Amino acid sequence: MVFDVLTLFPEMFESVLNTSILGRAIKKGLIKVNLYNIRDFAKNKHKRVDDYPYGGGCGMVMMPQPLFDAFYYIAQLNGGTLPTVIYFSPQGTTFNQKIATDFSKADHLVLLCGHYEGIDQRIIDNFVDVEISIGDYVLTGGELPAMIFIDSVSRFVSGVLGDEQSAREESFSNGLLEYPQYTRPYDYQGHKVPEVLLSGNHKEINKWRKLHSLNNTLIKRPDLLKNTELSAEDKQMMRILKQRT
Repeated sequence: MVFDVLTLFPEMFESVLNTSILGRAIKKGLIKVNLYNIRDFAKNKHKRVDDYPYGGGCGMVMMPQPLFDAFYYIAQLNGGTLPTVIYFSPQGTTFNQKIATDFSKADHLVLLCGHYEGIDQRIIDNFVDVEISIGDYVLTGGELPAMIFIDSVSRFVSGVLGDEQSAREESFSNGLLEYPQYTRPYDYQGHKVPEVLLSGNHKEINKWRKLHSLNNTLIKRPDLLKNTELSAEDKQMMRILKQRT
């Protein structure tokens, strides 16, 4: 899978893309990230990419020319076709696990990192396919959202995670929060691991995990339950949990 990233600060990505799971995935050739400095496409003497907004107002707006040419360049590299372009914006659809899963099926994506007060609307009108927000707050630029997007989407690319089951079982993958996790030692300062997890009875372990997944969701994110399809057994567990609260 290929990510083309258009940014004013490519150096921000270096440590993220060279460490941990992403670093290993890139070395294995499972994903590829091309970083393009938007200033390299500016045609003016000082490589300026922003200007004052028409109509007045605070801040600066990214100009069309550098980004138009950047998109033309990427399209040329891809036989005249521009891959799906994603722009990170507070006005976009809120990013979630389903969106990450859907985009992981793509072969090639272009990620646009805005800055200043935003980008000229003509860039959005002519090139952007999807606007995505990572939350209802404002950041200084699109670089951090782009890193989050790459990390989240890459987890669903085959081979990126050592355990494929991990991506399917973690929080949000089934609409619920994940169950509690434990590791050795069994007894640490008097705090013991639940006995069922040591039983070897996988049916009972799965039942325990589902119960605590539902409980975590009910306590911490009850809003998620509105959009989660529960089995008859899950609903019975929910009734028991609600009686306890």
